Amino acid sequence: MTDDATFERDFVGYGERPPHAQWPGDARLAINFVLNYEEGAELSFPDGDGVTERLLTEVRAAPSRTRDLGAESMFEYGSRAGFWRIHRMFRQRDLPMTVFGCAMALERNPQAAAAIGTAGYDVCSHGWRWINHMHLEEEDEREQIAKAVASIQRTTGERPHGWYCRYAPSLNTRRLLVEEGGFLYDSDAYNDDLPYWTTVGDTPHLIIPYTLVNNDLKLPDSIVTSEHWFTFVRDAVDLLYREGEHTPKMMSIGLHQRLIGHPARAVGLERLLDYVAQFDDIWVTRRVDIARHWLETHSP
Repeated sequence: MTDDATFERDFVGYGERPPHAQWPGDARLAINFVLNYEEGAELSFPDGDGVTERLLTEVRAAPSRTRDLGAESMFEYGSRAGFWRIHRMFRQRDLPMTVFGCAMALERNPQAAAAIGTAGYDVCSHGWRWINHMHLEEEDEREQIAKAVASIQRTTGERPHGWYCRYAPSLNTRRLLVEEGGFLYDSDAYNDDLPYWTTVGDTPHLIIPYTLVNNDLKLPDSIVTSEHWFTFVRDAVDLLYREGEHTPKMMSIGLHQRLIGHPARAVGLERLLDYVAQFDDIWVTRRVDIARHWLETHSP
């Protein structure tokens, strides 16, 4: 087990002079839309957990110690309807995205998994299940990482090249990812507007930070309407675009199909997709493409 005291923190990063990203086409901003596919991998009574997960649903409450069929059906909406609505929006505009996919959830909807593979979305593994890795013992976590890789390869036709835990990793996660091999990056950090390199032992390892700010998880509580959410995220696009004249950055936009997949909220996503599409010098891309670009252009 890793000692907490040995897990280093970095409060400096790139500092005053971040590197020029050199995005393809001289883009001033790289945007990656991320669809979190979690439905079917959450804590549930049918899977023997003894609780019903209710996070990021209309209930907005702690897990229930009695089976909550209403919350279960809210999760089901995401995979039954929300996924397809979001998928259609991206296909109609010929836009790429990344799927943070829980392996068990994808197994339970083979049609969605096949559509993800056919559309060319890249899958960043969101774990075998949608659980907190920080609570796992090392051997259990090692096993879950291996199971997730094999499962996603089987359901979508391609292994995951990235990794993102539910909210936060354990002290062992990054080392176990390097040990497993085949990962280009992980996104278990929220601390920058650009990718950056770290080392795991003696191995260079790429971090592509994620966000909980430009994210639809704000919709159930702090942001009520689709227009407010669109305006909030658009403002981030505008500021980063202005900064990008001299120091191009990247931006993640997090989506959940059981949240923004509902019609009243999906309108805000439509507006955002159409807004971003107006810019010739914004690179809307997949996370794996950002990783490959950084590997080629900003080697460790």
